[in-house]
Amino acid sequence: MSIVRTALPLVLLTSVLTGCAGLQKTDWPICAATGGVVGAGLGAIESSSWIGPGALVAGTVAAGWCWAHGDGDEDGDGVPDSRDKCPGTPKGVQVDADGCPPPAPAPVVEEPAVVKEETIVIRDVHFEFNKATLTPGDKEVLSTVATRLKQETSTAQLRVTGHTDSVGSDAYNQRLSEKRANSVVNYLVDQGVPRASFVSVSGAGESQPVADNKTADGRAQNRRTEIRINR
Repeated sequence: MSIVRTALPLVLLTSVLTGCAGLQKTDWPICAATGGVVGAGLGAIESSSWIGPGALVAGTVAAGWCWAHGDGDEDGDGVPDSRDKCPGTPKGVQVDADGCPPPAPAPVVEEPAVVKEETIVIRDVHFEFNKATLTPGDKEVLSTVATRLKQETSTAQLRVTGHTDSVGSDAYNQRLSEKRANSVVNYLVDQGVPRASFVSVSGAGESQPVADNKTADGRAQNRRTEIRINR
């Protein structure tokens, strides 16, 4: 009988502590209450005078054990608190084995599409009448074009073509378109555009109209210089 009375308290207290180990740390009041009840019962085995001290001692031990060894899943993410590296994860958030949300995917950065070929059409360069000499207004327009072209990479290739309307002979307009194309290129080079960027300078005369030569407006549209950019 003495062996039973000695072993029984240890067995019961061990059972209580084992049960508490499966609870969360915040459940220590439950452990304390359970331990207190068990402690009171164990104290009663000895004598009625041991009920109070037994409850106090066993409750304190059980509460401390629960706090030190308790485990659980306070944030409900399926990962025990003992190895949850991200406690407090919001409910419903998917987590990894460590209880942490997976890293956010890296933002997809779309590279801007590079336009391989572009044509700048200059129609506001009128030259002096029947000549290839640039007017002050022409130079102002071309200065803006030069600023634009200097932003291109050193590998960009520039092809310049001059065009005329149909007034005059084909041969005359061919020569005039060539002279005007060269005037444009020379001015752009003077403004800082590398001459090496110009891979061709030519004239198309009146052979490539973009509008009706029978009207003044159409002829004005046909008198133009085109700069094709190949990147």
